[in-house]
Order: sequence, then structure tokens, then C-alpha cells
Amino acid sequence: MAEKYDLIVLGSGPGGYVAAIRGAQLGLKVAIVERELLGGICLNWGCIPTKALLRSAEILHYAQNAKDYGLRIGGEIEADLDAVVKRSRGVAAQLNKGVTGLMKKNKIAVHMGEGKLTGPTSLTVKGEKGEEKLEAKHVIVATGARARDLPFAKADGERIWTYRHAMTPKEMPKKLLVIGSGAIGIEFASFYNDMGVDVTVVEMLDRIVPVEDKDVSAFLHKSLTKQGITIMTGAGVEDIKADGKGVKAKIKDKDGKVSESEFSHCITAIGIVPNTENIGLEKLAEMEKGFIQIDPYGRTKSKGLWAIGDCTPGPWLAHKASHEGVTAAEAIAQELGNKDVHPHPLDRRNIPGCTYCHPQIASVGLTEDKAKEAGYDVKAGTFPFIGNGKAIALGEAEGFTKTVFDAKTGELLGAHMVGAEVTEMIQGFVVGKTLETTEAELMQTVFPHPTISESMHESVLASYGRALHI
Repeated sequence: MAEKYDLIVLGSGPGGYVAAIRGAQLGLKVAIVERELLGGICLNWGCIPTKALLRSAEILHYAQNAKDYGLRIGGEIEADLDAVVKRSRGVAAQLNKGVTGLMKKNKIAVHMGEGKLTGPTSLTVKGEKGEEKLEAKHVIVATGARARDLPFAKADGERIWTYRHAMTPKEMPKKLLVIGSGAIGIEFASFYNDMGVDVTVVEMLDRIVPVEDKDVSAFLHKSLTKQGITIMTGAGVEDIKADGKGVKAKIKDKDGKVSESEFSHCITAIGIVPNTENIGLEKLAEMEKGFIQIDPYGRTKSKGLWAIGDCTPGPWLAHKASHEGVTAAEAIAQELGNKDVHPHPLDRRNIPGCTYCHPQIASVGLTEDKAKEAGYDVKAGTFPFIGNGKAIALGEAEGFTKTVFDAKTGELLGAHMVGAEVTEMIQGFVVGKTLETTEAELMQTVFPHPTISESMHESVLASYGRALHI
């Protein structure tokens, strides 16, 4: 006899477990199926533990540059790789326990094992209890994604790494090749560079972090190069050979010249592959390049079957998955008769992106170029951190804030930031965009002094030729 629920969530990442909690809050009988660890990749192997690693690298950087702050620290300052990794894993374990507690608090049944759909609203789970049969009125697929391998050099965990291997290294690399300059590639390049590793980044496109505004890309390229990272844009890795001693890579540069270089290790950060194979989706959902196609609320083509997160079209970000999870759970509750819930479709234009390299970058909305391509008459302004008192006092005067407006209506089209703590500040612009703000409201907003956030205000003023401190 199959166990029956109102909602079953397949996958417990930041989309899945949040969807389950929201469903339970709305009075649904909910189960969640997870094959590995509650919290999924983000909590256990992605967003959170990588930030713990980057925090260790940041502290090391400050300690090594203490003299810049008028401080003396005696003795040699060096990284203890095992201790750094142990701290990161401890952070992940603490949060995993937290999600486990949230499941109990919200009376969500947890089924550990491999889940496979047998229909739009039914599945089997093979795991610690043998094979279980589950049924529900609705099912949400939240199976996430995994790192994409190079076709000619699959990750082996020894010399060729994905992000998972890079988080728990058996040894500190001496010379590291990072293939790809998206958020994952740049974060690991920044981390290992701060830890004293010789790092080279190879990016196929003509600039690093190519989804960002070109001014941010140029600034970050200059900053990382100054920190000692070798960056090759418009370049590609054509072949890799790994052995017990290291990695030999054939790299074609932007001029078409191919050369062979040796590295101790290599990280591949060339994108993701959705975890949608072999889970029974073949006849149940419309697929495109492995990603499940959904409507703005998460519905697939099969009634009762929903999907959210990294197994659906991008952007592939944890906070996007969580928001989709809430939206889908509320839409399901509404379909099941709850008249007090009113789900809103996700507006992808208002999803922020953050990269936790050094310096940090953060953005929301359209870049200046994308706004122009979309036909907008644009007003854009930039304010450098060197004109911000708090940034100078912190010794973090490297960076800027840039805003992009529709010249005709004053609508905030996009905001782009690089520098200290911009990943914390971007939310101000996200709230503004969600509230459909114009330059008038932002200009009239009082920003606290002294804060780096004042650069946000100044960038708005700069867009209209009114900046006060440059």
C-alpha cells in the first residue's frame, strides 16, 4: 500500500526543502525525498561551505596585510589547509542539522533514498527502508544539477577537480588551472590565490564573469591580475592529460597560438548539467537540453507535476530556487482549495546575482549594453569607492557602484557593484526594482553616513549628472 500525501518534493536543496516547509505551513501533508544529504548541494557542497572557505582566505589576507592598518602580527602567518577545510565542513554539518530540525518542526516526512517517478503524482524510493511507494496529489521535482565535465578530461578527484573536489582538497595545489570564469570558477580562483597558490584562469569568451556589466568585468580583471592571477580571455583548453605528477594542458590563446603548460591541478567550472536523467520524466515533462520546462508557477505539462530550481531554466541560483519553491507550494495549496493564498509568478528581471571573490561583485537587472540592445534610451552613472569615506576608512577603496536607468521614465533597469560587501548591499536595489522605483525615489532616500551604501545613492545621482563627491 502506497503512502499518500498532499505534496511530495523530490530533492531537498534550497528549493526543495523551502517548498516543503511552505507547503506544511499552508496545512498540506508533505513528504520530501532525498538521496544524499538534507539541504542539497548548496548547503552541503556549494553556497554555504564555499563562503566559509572564502572567509578563511579573507582573514588570511587581512592578517598578511595587517601593517596597512597600523598593526603588527608576530611570527609567520600561513594557512592550515586541513583546519580550513574542517571549519568549512563543520559549517555545512551545522546547517544540515538545522534543516533536519526544520523538517521535524514542520512535521514533514523524510524518505531517504533514490526517488523515481512512476507517474505525474507517484514515485518509488529505493533507500534505507528498501523500496517504498509514495503517492500525492502533487509532486515537485527539485533534483538540482551537477558540474559539467570536459568531454576530453573528466574530473577524477585527484588532479582534475569539480567544485566538490576543490572544497575538500587532499593537498594544496602549487599551480592551479581554472577553466571557466563564472561565479564558481572565479570564487575558487580567488580563494586559492589568497591561499598562496599560483592561479591561471582560462575563459573562452572575451571577458571574465561575462554575464556581468562590461565595466565590472574590466575592473575585476584588472584587480585579480594585480593580485597575481594570470587571466586568459578569448582562450580555450583543447586537451588535458593528467598523471600522478600533475596536469598538462594545451591552451589556445586569443591569437590562435597553441601552447602546452603544466599545472599541479585543474578545476573545471564550465557550467552545469541538470539531474533529470533516469527519474521517470521522459513522458511526463517537456525537456530542453535536459532542463524541465515550466510555466511561471512551476507547472509542467503533466497535471500535478511541478518543477523548480536548477533542473529548470536559469538563472541557476539558490535564492531563485527558494523563491520558486514558495511560489509552487502556494499555487498547489490554492489548487487544493486554499482561498487565502495568492501566489505571484517569479520576475526573473529582479533576481540578484552575487560572486564572493575578492573584491566581491553583485548585480541585478540589465547591464548597460543589454539595456541599449533592448531599445532603451539609457542614463547610466558610476560612483567609485575612492570617493566614499567609509570605504577609505576600512581600507577598501577599491570598487564602484553603477546604476542604469530608462531615460524616458526613470525606471531603474539595472545595478552593478564591485567591492567590499557589495553582496550585502545589492538587496537595496533589488527591493527598489521590485517596488518599481524610479530615480526620483532613490534620490530622495536618505542613506546613512558613513556607510559604503552611500555609493549607491551617489551612483543614482551620477546617472543624472548630480553626483556630489566626485
